[in-house]
Amino acid sequence: MALRHEIDDHDLGLLAEAPRPPLRLVDAPPADSAMEVEASGLFLRAVVDSLGAALRSPGLVAGAVGELATGLLTATTASLGRAVGREVDGPVAPARDARFADPTWEDNAAYWWLRQVHHLNERFVGQVIDAAPIDDRTRAKARFAAGLTCDALAPTNTLAGNPAALTRAFQTGGLSLLRGARNLADDVAHNGGWPTQVDGSTLEVGRDLAGTGGQVVHRSHFIEVIQYRPRTEAVHEVPLLFCPPWINKYYILDLAPGRSLVEWALEHGHQCFVISYRNPDATLRDATFDDYLREGPRRAIEVVKEITGSDVVNTMSVCLGGTLSAMSMALDAARDDRSVNSASFINTHTDFTRAGVLGTFTDDATVRLLERHLRQVGTLDQRHIAHTFSLLRANDLVFGYVAKNWLMGDTPPAFDLLAWNADGTDMPGRLHADFLRWCYVENRLARGAFEVEGTRLDLGRISQPTYVVSAVDDHIVPWNSAYQTTQLFGGEDKRFVLSTSGHIAAIVNPPGPKAKHWVNPALPADAEDWLADAELRTGTWWDDWAGWIGDRAGPMVEPPTHLGSDRHPPIGDAPGVYVHGLTADV
Repeated sequence: MALRHEIDDHDLGLLAEAPRPPLRLVDAPPADSAMEVEASGLFLRAVVDSLGAALRSPGLVAGAVGELATGLLTATTASLGRAVGREVDGPVAPARDARFADPTWEDNAAYWWLRQVHHLNERFVGQVIDAAPIDDRTRAKARFAAGLTCDALAPTNTLAGNPAALTRAFQTGGLSLLRGARNLADDVAHNGGWPTQVDGSTLEVGRDLAGTGGQVVHRSHFIEVIQYRPRTEAVHEVPLLFCPPWINKYYILDLAPGRSLVEWALEHGHQCFVISYRNPDATLRDATFDDYLREGPRRAIEVVKEITGSDVVNTMSVCLGGTLSAMSMALDAARDDRSVNSASFINTHTDFTRAGVLGTFTDDATVRLLERHLRQVGTLDQRHIAHTFSLLRANDLVFGYVAKNWLMGDTPPAFDLLAWNADGTDMPGRLHADFLRWCYVENRLARGAFEVEGTRLDLGRISQPTYVVSAVDDHIVPWNSAYQTTQLFGGEDKRFVLSTSGHIAAIVNPPGPKAKHWVNPALPADAEDWLADAELRTGTWWDDWAGWIGDRAGPMVEPPTHLGSDRHPPIGDAPGVYVHGLTADV
């Protein structure tokens, strides 16, 4: 994780001239793990409750026990047949799984049997939990915990049970095992025992990442606003403001040349601005939703309007940044303010009914635990959040690196998406606790019960043109949840587009041979009905959005001759200081 330092005004001047430091992803002070341990206890309790309920009703699980016994016998018999060269199918037809990609899992009878047993046990545990007479929330937590346990116990996480690692050890004369032991020791010493996902030492923010040229034109205790240099001979009159989530660094929107949505918009003639949130410290522990709404998107919109002279602004918001933008637009609607001309949303919840797998971490008991922790510490360490999101895709983001780094001795890759993912921000305690309770637990925004500055927010009063895009494999914001925004907002000019890929890759979705998206101008009440009649198109949704936003960005005019204004003069080069985790007196 990026280390944070306090700097004074003199240092700010030096920073503008000095080379940007590379991402530093190790040597951070150890995170307080007490809350994580206690949270793990909630999941363990759900498993125990499930098993206890199942044991009290043995008839409900008798079928699962019988199926397991039959499966083990069938797998053993089949493996003996395979050992003598017969082609025999097993009781489980495993889905495609990168962990078992090595041909030994198919060619060697013993390893084939080991994989069959692993999948049989997975199936059995799932069947027992599904059969237990428990409530849905306990079942979801139990399934998640049991699935995570099965993943952790997979044979591929051990040297003896990983034929690819054994082959590598033989090929390298044991050097891969030494490198793996070194990686393990380094992760225990510097990464809290979690396997490192990315080598960030060669990726420099401001050069390799977040490198699009521009100037910081506003800085407060909460945000910086960056204005980018135009890249076309004429620009659209209506400026475009990118609104990232406060939970991440903004440069997912400006990742790398050729993979930057900001760069794409600039090349299509837009005047582009972006919000960069400050990494909060104890001084922001009591910051509220009102504060972040007022000093985040609402303040940035006023800055953009003043600099460009435009009465309106187009917005493009991501994830929780979209939730905050929707709140701001609902507040505008209550005050008859039309500062937002059109609004685009990527992977955004406005209705938290379908919370996806993240819902297992946002039930009332877990949120109460987090609230208690945040009252004590003031801010939520970014590593708690990183660990949670990694566990949502543990095979890819945890155990995959156990096998690659610790067993095979590989060096983590220097990959821009993973580098951004590892470069997180802390959370203001009160804001984060209120967000989880008011949105995930109580779903106030969708119910029309969310209040900001004494005003109850009604999403149905939002009438501006809206463009909503989601990802079919998004595990953070399920696409059918993101679709609900089209039903909650008012107005007639609404478009929903569904992209391939997941939560992050859908954002970084430049033109390429694999890019595809679904479109359907109709917006029925049910998301599945929308998909049933949708057209699958080749190409990225960026192309679709470029045409949509271009039609709503006003006429083409001369680009500005300079960045900023008399009221908001440039105060430093992009990407600014907040993206580096630095703080400054304002």
